[in-house]
Amino acid sequence: MTRFVEGPVRVSVPATSANLGPGFDSLGLALDLRDDLEAEVTGSGLEVTVSGTGAGDVPLDESHLVVRSMRAAFDLAGVQPPGLRLSCTNVIPHARGLGSSSAAIVAGVVLARGLVAGGSLLVDDDALFRLAATLEGHPDNVAPALYGGFVISGRDGLADGDFYAVRSSVDPRIEAVVLVPPTPVSTEVARGLLPAGVPHADAAADAGRAALLVAALAGQPEHLLRGTRDYLHQDHRRPAMPESLALVDALRADGVPAIVSGAGPTVLAFTDAGGAPRLLARCPDGWAAHHLRIDRDGARLG
Repeated sequence: MTRFVEGPVRVSVPATSANLGPGFDSLGLALDLRDDLEAEVTGSGLEVTVSGTGAGDVPLDESHLVVRSMRAAFDLAGVQPPGLRLSCTNVIPHARGLGSSSAAIVAGVVLARGLVAGGSLLVDDDALFRLAATLEGHPDNVAPALYGGFVISGRDGLADGDFYAVRSSVDPRIEAVVLVPPTPVSTEVARGLLPAGVPHADAAADAGRAALLVAALAGQPEHLLRGTRDYLHQDHRRPAMPESLALVDALRADGVPAIVSGAGPTVLAFTDAGGAPRLLARCPDGWAAHHLRIDRDGARLG
């Protein structure tokens, strides 16, 4: 008979940046900006509290994304608890291209497994990743949120193959500055601006830059500017985030490897510790700026 652990279980999950320019739907990086959550099995009912980002906006019932993810993970383990208490302390901005939904999904599946006695024997890390990717619909954010660091991920076949994720190294000198606009852009809107097809030359150029980016992140950061050049998606999304793309253009013209983070509208610029203050000073009025290290741990249960 499956049992639940006594007392609360806590998880901390990082923000993530996907695409990173040319790595559309395949490259993702974990950033040291974390949501903290706590869950506990109770005798009955559901209690959800949220503080920080999303407080007052997100639902506090079974439709909450963390709760839905927990339910899916409990189903995978073959058990549902009689009741749940969930507390979320959020700092990852919502609808800004920093993986807030993936953080919620990963938090939910990790919390649920942690609440089941012997949960890691019932659901291993690979199964947990596949569940999270299925819930999100693509793996490029959930993979680094779960595993940490820089992850290359995708799916075998077009829509029905198995998900995969492979970690790759990141030079310890590389850090990031994220510049976050006050106005959100939904992933659906951003994806809706993409064309059905792209020229073969653009696809080939993008593949080359994505490969170069892997090498640049691994230990040759002098190639980050060239390696972050995108040909597939950023310019198509300009109508939804003109200020973000104008800032990316201005930074790149000054030699800064800047990109749109995920579906936007956040702008991410790669830097080192010495270059961060200059980039923080480029933050437009009304935007938020964060100097972040690359997160190496992914979801931390404790």
